[in-house]
Amino acid sequence: MASMGTSTKAMPEDTGDSIEAVDLSDNVDYDKEAAREAHEVFQKATDGIDFRTVSWPRATIIFLKIQFAMSILAVPGALATLGAVGGCTFDHTAVILGDFRNRHPECHTLSDMCGHLWGRIGRELVGVQILVAQILITAAGIVSVSTALNALSDHGTCTVIFSFVAAVLITGFSSVRTFSRLGWLTWIGFFTFFIAVFIFVVAVTQQDRPAAAPKTGDFDLGWTAIAHPTFVAGITASANIFISGSGSSMYLPVISEMKKPTDYRKACLVAGLLVGAMYLTFSLVIYRWCGVWISTPAFGTAGTLFKKISYGIALPGLVIGVGIYQHVAAKLIFVRVLRNTHHLQENTVIHWTTWLGANVLLGVLGFIIAEAVPILNYLLGLAGSLCFAPFSLIFPALLWMHDSKAYRSGSAGKQSIYWVHVLILLVGVFMVVGGTYGTAVSIRDAYTSGMIGRAFDCSDNSGS
Repeated sequence: MASMGTSTKAMPEDTGDSIEAVDLSDNVDYDKEAAREAHEVFQKATDGIDFRTVSWPRATIIFLKIQFAMSILAVPGALATLGAVGGCTFDHTAVILGDFRNRHPECHTLSDMCGHLWGRIGRELVGVQILVAQILITAAGIVSVSTALNALSDHGTCTVIFSFVAAVLITGFSSVRTFSRLGWLTWIGFFTFFIAVFIFVVAVTQQDRPAAAPKTGDFDLGWTAIAHPTFVAGITASANIFISGSGSSMYLPVISEMKKPTDYRKACLVAGLLVGAMYLTFSLVIYRWCGVWISTPAFGTAGTLFKKISYGIALPGLVIGVGIYQHVAAKLIFVRVLRNTHHLQENTVIHWTTWLGANVLLGVLGFIIAEAVPILNYLLGLAGSLCFAPFSLIFPALLWMHDSKAYRSGSAGKQSIYWVHVLILLVGVFMVVGGTYGTAVSIRDAYTSGMIGRAFDCSDNSGS
């Protein structure tokens, strides 16, 4: 194994051993915390790059920006399809993922964790799935940023050029090497995006009618508590809502860079409470005042002036939010290639080539997908059903069962908890099959109807 230098310890191979499995017989004073640290992906260092610098408040804001992102621009439209009650969702599996990771601190991402379930093949397949999800999210972000640039400039140039600019900006941000340095920029991204959404929400409550509604005469908002959409429309809308709260699998690489990984629960629960309140409040208010006359992305509903104001303020948040997702994917590749070598935490040519190369590759792929399917809600729906349903329902349930086998044959209370996780698993399977089918049909119909133009289309996508 290559040397990590005098100030860092060599990392154990990612064999799936947990801290409980470490043999401590040679040193009775070797406590559990020391065993945990020995298995961490990044070692605390005085020389080279110290990745372990993220405090729990900074982790909280990173989690907030991961969740409170561009999907808020698609959720109100989903409520118009499902009705208001259909938008009330709750996902508690973030805690399951974090607890499992801290019991197995050698795990850097969900793919490492799934290696405990299915071995090396499972780890590699889930790793590919994570990369697919991140590329779809990056593509959706490129669409959002190009929409913002079109809105601000009144379609000042070809949308493909704006998309390229968006890809460059996102890749530049994602290339910041550590989550600690990202943390300061993330504060800016979160608050600018929050302010933009707040201004937009106030604007729609003050206008006579949504911008997409008929300009004169009576019109019906179409507001309903429970709607009755077709299966395809309903499952596509559900996938859009689902992804708004299912980014917890992206928290996992942040834990590996926390000063105290055991503080994860604190950051996770605070972020979850705040994000849930913001999504529910903003989305329901927008739906109440706009009904079925909601544009996607939603900023277009407020009219030209407030659309420009909202997009102008939100632009840093859009770039930074998507950049975090791309950063997570690039960090997966980076750690996968350089793990257990001195290049992981030293400023070598191989270190920088791997890191920057991974970011550029993901940016290019995101740009290509964005130009192939340039509609935000379909990209988010595809990512939500194909990738994030397994990430936030199926895999957490299976990981919980892996570490809680005794619950299946324990007391009645423990057995009921076990079967609740089986139910979570089944819901996840339904979302994968139904959501992927529904989104695929929606994309096909959108191409057939002309809603989606040709690939690499210069047309304005902001509705300006």
